[in-house]
Amino acid sequence: MTIAIPSTGRYTLANANVPAAVMGEPNSGALRLVDIDIADGMITSIAPARGGPADATRIELDRGLVLPAFVDMHTHLDKGHIWPRKQNPDGTWLGALMAVGEDRQANWAASDVERRMDFALRCAWAHGSAAIRTHIDSAPPQHEISWDILESMQARWAGRIELQAVALIGPDDILNADNLRAVATRTKAAKGLLGGSTGVHPDNPAIMRALLEMAGSLDLDVDLHIDETGDPAADALQCLADAVIETGFAGKVTAGHCCAIAIQPEPTAMATIERVARAGIAVVSLPICNMYLQDRRNIEGVRTPRWRGVTLLNELKAAGVSVAMASDNTRDPFYAYGDLDGFEVLREGARILHFDHPQSEAFGWVRSVSADPATIGGFSYSGTISAGGPAELVLFRARNWTELMARPQTDRTILRRGAPIDTALPDYRELDDLMG
Repeated sequence: MTIAIPSTGRYTLANANVPAAVMGEPNSGALRLVDIDIADGMITSIAPARGGPADATRIELDRGLVLPAFVDMHTHLDKGHIWPRKQNPDGTWLGALMAVGEDRQANWAASDVERRMDFALRCAWAHGSAAIRTHIDSAPPQHEISWDILESMQARWAGRIELQAVALIGPDDILNADNLRAVATRTKAAKGLLGGSTGVHPDNPAIMRALLEMAGSLDLDVDLHIDETGDPAADALQCLADAVIETGFAGKVTAGHCCAIAIQPEPTAMATIERVARAGIAVVSLPICNMYLQDRRNIEGVRTPRWRGVTLLNELKAAGVSVAMASDNTRDPFYAYGDLDGFEVLREGARILHFDHPQSEAFGWVRSVSADPATIGGFSYSGTISAGGPAELVLFRARNWTELMARPQTDRTILRRGAPIDTALPDYRELDDLMG
């Protein structure tokens, strides 16, 4: 789709199909056929399509769908694109953890991290993302390198991608008071969030309390990797909810993955979901990465997975929990593929999580990669389409749900502040000299 923007900067996107869910009707699955008036990068009005011939200032979309630019609130920009030099030996979560640790120790100098992060952000930009939250591996001494790079990326991408970051550390560092404080202090200086990762662990209650106490003392919000495992004994999500309720933690709390509740007994899972709702914890599902990684077994020969690896996102949402979907890893040992494409997350999420029927209602889920993560993350970008807001839009030729989801939509048009951007993706060859 080619759009020529008038030199005056004033034009109308005519006969646009827009999900009501991103125009002030969050619980609606309907599409609204509207005209969107734009001037100087801002949406000046949205009104029912009024008809009339196309001209230099009236761009006919012929019922093509228009979505807000995407919000990808769980990524790993610092890990991205290391697959050519460090693959996962067996496809398992543990294999990924060990491989990344080896690569980090051997290669994650500032110049390496900076170039890969910038490459990943250019991919996200070309696909239509306006806001991203990345987790940053922060086990000392890596926090002294990667957070400096993160701050430089925030400055470099200001005005294009709103970039947040979370310190990612493991249980041992959370329980080590000196390491936890060092990481939390650096995170505070960068206006980041405090996070970590834990699943099956005997000290989960202590881990959660230590993390929340440190976050509370420094007025930091929290975003954790929780129960990223197929072990039904995992109880980190329940322990997190209990700790939030019992401590009265006042900051925002987000839990990513939460895979294990999908294979726990129904009463156990539902009781945990009730606690999560009561604690006000938001949950982010990573459907593509979780389906790739979960239920792989380090055994001889080939084995078909028995479950999809994803959390109970529909049940969480039905219980009143704020939910979102996100990309997670890209071309690293945790996920060999991916390109930080918010639409791919929506498209594959529909297949994996089964939120796509009845289709007349399913468009409300477009909020899970736009308005809802924008709210959960506290981004300044709202992930909505509204009069008075910026024209941060993704335009498709597809006219309805089935046309949209049937294809990758590589011919989409991205408008940022009302102007079309170059959607050419960076060439992987740019990184060849880093791959050894």
